[in-house]
Amino acid sequence: MGPVTNTVYNNYLSTYTPKPLTKYDSHKKSELRNVYNSIVKLNKDAPWYLPTTSKDAQQYAVDLKENARGLRNTIAQLGGLEKDGLFRKKSAFSTDENVAAVSYIGGEDSLADVSGFQLEVHSLAASQENLGLFLPNEKVALPTDTYSFDIGINDMSYEFQFSVGEDETNRDIQDRLVRLINNSDIGIRASLAESEGRTSLRLTSENTGLAPGKDYIFTVTDDRTSKTAGTVEYFGLDYTSRDPGNASFSINGEENTAPSNHFTYDKLYEVHLRGISPKGQPLQVGLKTDIESLTDNVYHLVGGYNDFIKAASGYLETQSRSRQLIREMSGIASVYESSLESMGLNLESDGTLAVDKDTLQQTAAESDDINETFGSLKNFSNMLLRKTNQVSLNPMDYVEKVMVAYKNPGRNFINPYVTSSYTGMMFDGYY
Repeated sequence: MGPVTNTVYNNYLSTYTPKPLTKYDSHKKSELRNVYNSIVKLNKDAPWYLPTTSKDAQQYAVDLKENARGLRNTIAQLGGLEKDGLFRKKSAFSTDENVAAVSYIGGEDSLADVSGFQLEVHSLAASQENLGLFLPNEKVALPTDTYSFDIGINDMSYEFQFSVGEDETNRDIQDRLVRLINNSDIGIRASLAESEGRTSLRLTSENTGLAPGKDYIFTVTDDRTSKTAGTVEYFGLDYTSRDPGNASFSINGEENTAPSNHFTYDKLYEVHLRGISPKGQPLQVGLKTDIESLTDNVYHLVGGYNDFIKAASGYLETQSRSRQLIREMSGIASVYESSLESMGLNLESDGTLAVDKDTLQQTAAESDDINETFGSLKNFSNMLLRKTNQVSLNPMDYVEKVMVAYKNPGRNFINPYVTSSYTGMMFDGYY
């Protein structure tokens, strides 16, 4: 994916359905080739439709594809892409979730070498914050002119230019700078702080921690800027109100630091720091029992399925074919309804699933063979996986379209029509 395509896609994704990326979003050449061949076959047999120009339909199609990707990744994270791997993923525990949340990222072959550890958090990693002067909402005291200043971050320097009009107020300029900085997406978040009717421009780094040999994440100057200087001093943009810092913690009594509140330990645990430990009271991290891990896996699967159903239900009033998708997903669940109920998973009237935790754990505890007891749930997951692949491949199948004509049977040829109809949405408005 080139830089232009990447920028367009990220903009579209962040605007409509931001989803976290996982290792399952990277693919081998053979996997991409299979996707391409599937698209070619799909387009060869598809009828001709009028292009979809509705902005609502475009947002719906992208949202649908991304939610299908999210459900697929949920199943993949539970081992659903591997033979007999589903629901065998181990879960980790933390005795104080308010201080640190943990998850197990090792494989089954590592289980024999896994041991727990003690963790005590002394301080969290902090981002840098610059807080400007609090100015009244009065006419700006800067002369009418074109101004600029530079923000240096990650060894890069970015210049921001803007004009000051004759009748503009301090708040007008501050609002404009907030939009200008946030739209640049350089790793700095801008916002306004208010106090007693005065406003200040606040700049906060998205990253935390410090690189070796540095005591800052970003700088704001206008000493060598190309346009008129003076705005850094006027708005107080160079005042650091909070210094960045690394997280400080000890593992089994050994002191450590990290530039982020998210790190991995021994390639087995993923740790998210959330708070400070009470002094002298480390928390314990380890692996949950098989039954607890299985329960967590089922909850994750049901959560991913319900999120997908709820996302599609959000378009029922505006996209008529979303109802068909919900029926198809509910139909998959209804095939296994009786067996799912026996293990504590109940199909609700809106198509979602509800979990009876007591029944689920009792079923797991009384099972002599987990694979056999939860075989129907694995089959259900495999059906969901196939469905998400279908939706991801052609989300336009669930968008209301006007058909022009069927292709001549037996005399079809390959064309990119269906794919370009979806892909073009990402580039609409970019030149």
